[in-house]
Amino acid sequence: MSESSAKTNVPDLRSEQIAELRHRQQLAAQGGGSERVEKQHAAGKLTARERVELLLDPNTFVEIDGLVAHRCQDFGMEKSRIPGDGLICGYGTIDGRLIYVFAQDFTVFGGSLSETNARKICKVMDLALDNGAPIVGLNDSGGARIQEGVASLGGYADIFLRNTLASGVVPQISAILGPCAGGAVYSPAITDFILMVEGTSYMFVTGPEVIKTVTHEEVSKEELGGASTHAAKSGVCHFTVANDAACLLLVRELLSYLPSNNLDSPPPGTSQDPPDREEAALDELIPADPNRPYDIKRLIEAVVDDGRFLEVHAAYAKNIVVGLARIDNHTVGIVANQPNYLAGVLDIDASLKGARFVRFCDAFNIPLVTFEDVPGFLPGTQQEFGGIIKHGAKLLFAFAEATVPKITVITRKAYGGAYCVMASKHLRTDVNLAYPTAEIAVMGPEGAVNILYSRELAAAGEGAAELRAERVAEYRKKFSNPYVAAERGFVDAVILPRETRAHLARALRQLASKRQSLPPKRHGNIPL
Repeated sequence: MSESSAKTNVPDLRSEQIAELRHRQQLAAQGGGSERVEKQHAAGKLTARERVELLLDPNTFVEIDGLVAHRCQDFGMEKSRIPGDGLICGYGTIDGRLIYVFAQDFTVFGGSLSETNARKICKVMDLALDNGAPIVGLNDSGGARIQEGVASLGGYADIFLRNTLASGVVPQISAILGPCAGGAVYSPAITDFILMVEGTSYMFVTGPEVIKTVTHEEVSKEELGGASTHAAKSGVCHFTVANDAACLLLVRELLSYLPSNNLDSPPPGTSQDPPDREEAALDELIPADPNRPYDIKRLIEAVVDDGRFLEVHAAYAKNIVVGLARIDNHTVGIVANQPNYLAGVLDIDASLKGARFVRFCDAFNIPLVTFEDVPGFLPGTQQEFGGIIKHGAKLLFAFAEATVPKITVITRKAYGGAYCVMASKHLRTDVNLAYPTAEIAVMGPEGAVNILYSRELAAAGEGAAELRAERVAEYRKKFSNPYVAAERGFVDAVILPRETRAHLARALRQLASKRQSLPPKRHGNIPL
């Protein structure tokens, strides 16, 4: 037999092997099949692969463990093995920067977490830590895979551990794009930011059926754990969006403000907005009447680059505003009292919201800019019984602990302990500025006069009102201004509001090389 004829009788193993690979890849790509994909689309949701493709830069996704299958042999599971096992994970880029991602595929076993796909998540999280890159989780899951029992529960715990180890090392973002219930909620809860889609996503520890059985309360999934509930009531959710596509685009925008890890600086912006730009309208922003409100967001948008401000927790604790922006192309975290809501007073929710954001910025080298107009802490039994002392101390602790550049601008009221808490000079804030309208005192003039002159006012009879007005004016002139604090160095400069942006830009440039450390310790004991 000739050599050529012998070759024709030997099967081409390479083509068979390639065909087998292509077949397995096709099975993985189709997920739970066309029927389930259609149901996913009918529900207003993208598939896991569509989400990953939309999140990352085009043609940059590299899948890891795309052919992994579960090992469960019970309850007929051995007859249904889909490559990938309901989880897509790997890495790619966003704006050219390395990002690790995992996406639960609801079309495969309802996106339920198995032992094997928990290991897949852990693998990409370990890679994210080793390589100093953000991790984005796209959650759409019915929970732990019941057929696997404790193995799937152990998978959750493995993920929780890695969330904790990665906290403060690389940014972690969770997008809730469907159900997220039971133990599954605790992984997103540990991450830095949670985004939810209105109408199609929900989070809760126990569902409506269990609640009805145990407590006899009747509540819908949406009311219990929908996007609006967690954005406005619980504060669990940082951002809400209308659909999957908007959610993924917002993740991209959020990451544009953040460094890849805790050793890097945030990426610079490309704005042409002059750093010394003045805003004459700011000279008229603060009302002459100290009891009249104004919108602090007008001030923020006037001083940041191109007026672009990414507000975080917009619907929760509206008496304080937090978010990300750029000044002179440098990312900054902004914390501001909001006189337009509850007069900008600090309460439990505002303290929690502010403290969490301050600690995030400090962990990731993001300078803090604070706009202060605070009349104090909210009084009342509800606040005291709820632990305002403990929760208010969280915000104090966060500002005091932060070692990133800190700049504070006092726009109007800075009363009592709240003055101290809001990044005062006494908490190692680097640059403290005040407007001429600033009132820095133990309390407001009216309250102070009632205490200081109580006997005199009681004895004044019909002339008490006139006397009170005189004493209030006297107190306001003596204490309710920025100059007493400036004389003591508690305020570095009193500035015109129109010059705010220029002062902030100069301060940020000055503090660009700031190096400050805390005393050696395992960690502080923040009042939880």
